[in-house]
Amino acid sequence: MAKAAPAEQLRLLDVAALDSQATKLTRQIAEATADAQLAAAQVALEEARAAQDEVQIEVDAAAAALKESELAVEKVVAHIGKDQKRIDAGAGTHQDLMALSHEIDSLTVRRNDLEDTELELMSALEEVQERAAEAQARTATRADEHAKHLARRDAAVALLQDQLAESRDARARLVATFDEALIAIYERLRTRNGIGAARLFHGTSEASGIALSAGDLGEIKAAPADELVFCPDTGAILVRSEEWGA
Repeated sequence: MAKAAPAEQLRLLDVAALDSQATKLTRQIAEATADAQLAAAQVALEEARAAQDEVQIEVDAAAAALKESELAVEKVVAHIGKDQKRIDAGAGTHQDLMALSHEIDSLTVRRNDLEDTELELMSALEEVQERAAEAQARTATRADEHAKHLARRDAAVALLQDQLAESRDARARLVATFDEALIAIYERLRTRNGIGAARLFHGTSEASGIALSAGDLGEIKAAPADELVFCPDTGAILVRSEEWGA
């Protein structure tokens, strides 16, 4: 049977406490990482960005339509100017000049219609640009909120990670003071069942939380103090002490 001095068995509980602390901190880190407020802020930011992108598409379309309208007006104005130069120069027959005059009249009507459309398109562009500015402001606000939540989450996680590192360092220093054979047994049991050692307290295994049967308890109490005894349910080393009623 494996043996270890009662004092060494008792010190295993310090290792177990550090292991329990590390497990708790690891769970807290996972919970802190999956921060609900940060996740909500991320969703809000993504929605704001998507809305801004949609409005920007409208801005681009409105700007393109206005540009096309401006080019159409410029083309008509240029045509009117060309015809007017021909009339002013008296180029062509009287019939040709009359035709040019009629064409100018038609082009002027066309220009007026195009300019009216241009004004409407300018108004539409201004309206959608205002909405784009509002969307951009909302995105900036959501980005700021997200950054604050991210900084808060990261600070919380960093603090827990520091605590975990300290706990692991303390464990490493403590484990180095044990006999390798004893620690090997402890580690094997902890890897297998999650608990390497626990108290036997008033007949109850703190590894399982279950009271031992009279037969199991009798065998454990009868075992020499330096002999390792184990929880019948979890297999963990049970540390005995007269002060604990075991």
